[in-house]
Amino acid sequence: MTEPKGLDRRAALARLLRERGDAALVTGLGSPTYDAFAAGDTDHNFYLWGGMGGAAMLGLGLALAQPQRRVVVWTGDGEMLMGLGALATIAVARPANLAIVVVDNEHYGETGMQPAHTGQGVDLAGIAAAAGFGDVSLVRTPEALEALAQRLFRPADGPLFACVKVSTGPVPKAVPSLDGTYLRTRFRLAMMGAAAFR
Repeated sequence: MTEPKGLDRRAALARLLRERGDAALVTGLGSPTYDAFAAGDTDHNFYLWGGMGGAAMLGLGLALAQPQRRVVVWTGDGEMLMGLGALATIAVARPANLAIVVVDNEHYGETGMQPAHTGQGVDLAGIAAAAGFGDVSLVRTPEALEALAQRLFRPADGPLFACVKVSTGPVPKAVPSLDGTYLRTRFRLAMMGAAAFR
């Protein structure tokens, strides 16, 4: 029996979030949201239900609105492929507090595990670099993951992009609340405190 190719997605995110402090986490539709919920639900997590393709741009808006707070987007390869133009917009805006981390299993996990473009030569890290991201990494090993974790929440000169290659191995579903109003309200309170309702 062969070992699954790629890192364990749940373990990878858990490691990346270990020193997150009060950083905001925006998650893409489906499995990235399940990963974040499994790693530990907090009011600083914003689960983007029903908005496929929008996680990176939502992260950009949040990073611009909260320049003193680190914002991390954890989204899938399918969603990032759907919103490649976001990489150009983010690179031009240059928010130093924003990190886009793509969890890439080279499949469209939410629609039946069809092979995705990233498994056939499309290089998301290369696209981010060409768009103008200065800090770009392709993470395939535990050592590379550790190097990413060491700088993910450190001050930077511009946005960070990382593509984390993970296994297609099955993981149990861990589903947070589906109540969009509740999720939005608790996230606004976490980001703004009482000012959220002024």
